[in-house]
Amino acid sequence: MIAPIRPGPLPASMQLTEDGRLRHFLTIEGLPATLLNEILERANSFLSITAQPVKKVPLLRGKTIFNLFFEPSTRTRTTFELAAKRLSADVMNMNINVSATKKGESLLDTLRNLEAMHSDMFVVRHEQSGAAQLIAQHVAPHISVINAGDGRHAHPTQAMLDVFTIRQHKGDLTALRIAIVGDILHSRVARSQIHALNTLNTGEVRVIAPKTLLPANVRNLGVHVFHSLTDGLKDVDVVIMLRLQKERMTGALLPSEHEYYRLYGLTPERLEYAHPDAIVMHPGPVNRGVEIASEVADGPQSVILEQVSNGIAVRMALMSMCLGIPSGVAA
Repeated sequence: MIAPIRPGPLPASMQLTEDGRLRHFLTIEGLPATLLNEILERANSFLSITAQPVKKVPLLRGKTIFNLFFEPSTRTRTTFELAAKRLSADVMNMNINVSATKKGESLLDTLRNLEAMHSDMFVVRHEQSGAAQLIAQHVAPHISVINAGDGRHAHPTQAMLDVFTIRQHKGDLTALRIAIVGDILHSRVARSQIHALNTLNTGEVRVIAPKTLLPANVRNLGVHVFHSLTDGLKDVDVVIMLRLQKERMTGALLPSEHEYYRLYGLTPERLEYAHPDAIVMHPGPVNRGVEIASEVADGPQSVILEQVSNGIAVRMALMSMCLGIPSGVAA
């Protein structure tokens, strides 16, 4: 196996080609607002495909995409697969639990074998932070890598579909107050959301959590910190709930799930502190009765299922951009 790396801000050349085109999509941190807006605009051009009798366009015909999921996933893997198929690519889902890496073959050897199958893109999900970056550093020059979530580090496609959904409902971000609630410490989604929202000049980004679920120096990310849910929700336009990442927790960070819900669970009564037309979001999977009440998750202000649908269009946009499809072709 190749040694792990410590993820951090990447040089632009790691994700972009010499002419500024997207080659890999590993993290939002360091990418310019113009590129994020281009992703959102292209995703918007793909939305109409879902209403067509034949939900396909031939943009990636002849391309081969491997979904390399070293960590369990249903929603993310499925939307990536649908996105690739709607672009007419050939898609291979690798069952890592029975793959050669479990039999002693190194990750590099596995990559070389997949490259020999004339692959064009790897979509990577891994429990170790920095894994997607590591793979991007070792792939052949013609192969693109998209990070589908790595450890606690980043989940950039989820952040982009969240921003896309917010813009659908609220338009301009610059006047919005957005609150991210829950396990900020262990959430790769929250980190990517914060980078995306601040890059796009959102009016105010808040995080609401107990002290034990916040990273050290969290204010350096450009957020306002609240420990009281009702104080933090006051007059916000968007509420993004996060699940407790129990699989990544070490030690007793919370007294109990019941106590967490009592203090930080989003109920209809607590949602009233937000703006009357605030929307409620959740990257999933949703733990009802832990971070959110069913009445809110299924209520009129919830756009959780829209996030899932929008994920297909956003991932179509990113795949087409990384593989060099010019702007305007998607429309």
